Formats: sequence, C-alpha cells, structure tokens
Amino acid sequence: MGMFSRFTDIINANLNNMLDKAEDPEKMVKLIIQEMEETLVEVRSTAAKNIAEKKTLMRQIASLETSIKNWQEKAALAISKDRDDLAKSALHEKQKCVTQVGELQHELAQLDVFLSAVQEDGQRLQEKLQEAKRKQDAFVLRQASAEVRLKVRERAIVYNIDDAISKFERYQQKIDQVEAEIESYDFTANKDLESQFRDLETDETIDQELADLKKQVVNG
Repeated sequence: MGMFSRFTDIINANLNNMLDKAEDPEKMVKLIIQEMEETLVEVRSTAAKNIAEKKTLMRQIASLETSIKNWQEKAALAISKDRDDLAKSALHEKQKCVTQVGELQHELAQLDVFLSAVQEDGQRLQEKLQEAKRKQDAFVLRQASAEVRLKVRERAIVYNIDDAISKFERYQQKIDQVEAEIESYDFTANKDLESQFRDLETDETIDQELADLKKQVVNG
C-alpha cells in the first residue's frame, strides 16, 4: 500500500509539510515521485479507455442519425404510395432511433464531463510531479554542494596538518641551531682552557731551564 490511499490525496498533498516531517526527506521525495508516476500511468490509462468509449458512442450516434434519416425517407415514400401503415411503422422505427440517440448523447455528455475532470486532475498531478522532481533536484544539488564543502574542509585540514608539520620542522631547526652554537661554544671554551694549561706547562719548563742556566754560569 502506497503512502497515498486515494488519487485526491496526491492532488491535495502538501509536499513541503510531508518532507518537513520526514526523517529522510530524500527517500520520501523519491517514494512520492514513484507513486505519482504510477498514478499518472493509471490516470492516462483511464483517460485512454474513456476516449475510446467516447469514439464508440459518437460512431453509434452517427449510425443512428443515418438510420433516422433513412426511416424518415421511407415514411415519406410510403405516404406517397398511400401506404400509411408502412409510413407509420417507419416513423415508429425512426422514433426508436431518436430515443437511442438521446440516451447515447446523455452518456456522451457525462463522459465529456468525466474526461474534462480527468484531464484537469492529470494536469494538476503532472504539476505535483514536477514540483516533487524539482525538490529532488534540489536535494541532489544540496548533496553535491555538501560533498564539495566536505572536500574543501578535508583539504583545509590536510593543509593545516602540513602547515603544523612545517612549523614544527622550522622550530626543530632553530633548536638544532641553538644546540649547535652551544656545543660550538663549549668546544671553543674547552680548547682555550687546554691552551692555557699548555702555556703554564711551557712557562714552567722555561723557568726551570733558566734556573739551570744560572747555576751553570755561577759555577763556571
């Protein structure tokens, strides 16, 4: 059983209210379109059957009108031949045809009213269907737009990650540079200290040599 129990339900349906209340509007509008299209097929099928019936009625009326004309001519012929009895029978058959034509014309008039209503309702249903399809297209566009925005955000996130990594690498390089300068300073400082001790050792050696030389001069 579809969401619409009667044809008039579709015609009078407020799609906006239905979609606002739906948990899944996209799925709902898809189901609405499906049911509308199925109903539209039924409407067209009904219209086609009634149009065929109308053509049959029109052919029957045309045939009876021809018979009316023939019986009228036969009645006139019988009167001209002084055959009032035959003329009366011909007029009786003519009257039967006239009665049948009246009945068929009444059916035809009712059928025209029904076909007019079917045509009007069919047009309204077609408008509802187009409205539903426009909403479906809008959902598709919204989904596509959302996917684009999501991709943009994903790219932004990737960019932010790359930017963060790049900043971290720059900070690491600065830290490495500072550490290198400290190591360089320590290395230079240690080297100076060793030089000072070597200088002391050299001075001590020279002083010893100087003392030995003085002894040799005095004793000589």
